[in-house]
Amino acid sequence: MSRHASKIAVFAALAGNLLIAATKFVAAIMTGSSAMLSEAFHSCVDSTNQLLLLHGMRRSAAEPDRLHPYGYGKELYFWTFVVAVLFFALGAGVSVYEGIQHLRNPQPLQHVYWSYAVLAVAFAFEGTSWTIALRELQRRRTQPNLIQEVHRSKDPALLAVLFEDGAAMLGLIMAATGITLASVLHAPQFDAWASIGIGVVLAAVAWWLAYESKNLLVGESIAPRKLEDIRLIVDEDPRVERLLDALTMHLGPDDVLLNLDVEFADRLSTDEVEDTVADLEERLRRAHPEIRRIFIEAKGWRRRRTPRERGG
Repeated sequence: MSRHASKIAVFAALAGNLLIAATKFVAAIMTGSSAMLSEAFHSCVDSTNQLLLLHGMRRSAAEPDRLHPYGYGKELYFWTFVVAVLFFALGAGVSVYEGIQHLRNPQPLQHVYWSYAVLAVAFAFEGTSWTIALRELQRRRTQPNLIQEVHRSKDPALLAVLFEDGAAMLGLIMAATGITLASVLHAPQFDAWASIGIGVVLAAVAWWLAYESKNLLVGESIAPRKLEDIRLIVDEDPRVERLLDALTMHLGPDDVLLNLDVEFADRLSTDEVEDTVADLEERLRRAHPEIRRIFIEAKGWRRRRTPRERGG
């Protein structure tokens, strides 16, 4: 369900950005606005990014095989990192470059009403796409507040849409401000500074996406609260002497690997240990459906078995 909802958010963002990019280019040609041209490139980069995210989501759903026994879940994290690089290199880089060029050679704006019309339509599209992503994030929320949920979320596709659209709306406001000041004060430099400001915003979003993707690519654990719940589930079983260690890693937004090192009670037979393991796996998966793979080691119990009990 969450994967499907994330795709809806990405498709909504893609459709909006394709329409917006075309209208922004028309407005940039009509007005000669540097900020509007930066916004047009921004929408093109966003459209490319959403195509890459959709590709990553499709690849991450591939079934495990001999070369990738744990599946392809991390493909999504890789393509999100690529999106961050493109966001920085193309979106931020082109915006800053355009702004600097217009600072060196300022040109008066023309037909600014084209810009206002396009900015209004673009803000409506971006706002709709952003709202869809925000509602989905709110629906999944497990943290006390939205900021913590954003930090702990493991769905980079949804977060990419949320922050790209948020940056887009901020960029639209900056573009409108720059165009207005340039037109009213007859100072086209304001339009150029708006373009540079848009580039700085895009660079900040790109850095954040790259940072989050890097953490997930190298193997990030589940939320501390969930890990503590896992420990409680294991420790409360009377057949468990103690939990020695619990290690988790996200293989995808809804795919977690769990390794447990458990010390079982001395009195347990081999069959009873097997039953305990099966019960623990069932309870853990019921409490946390995102845990797809569970490996339980019984080192402590095995060390305390006599050679005869171990079949030696």
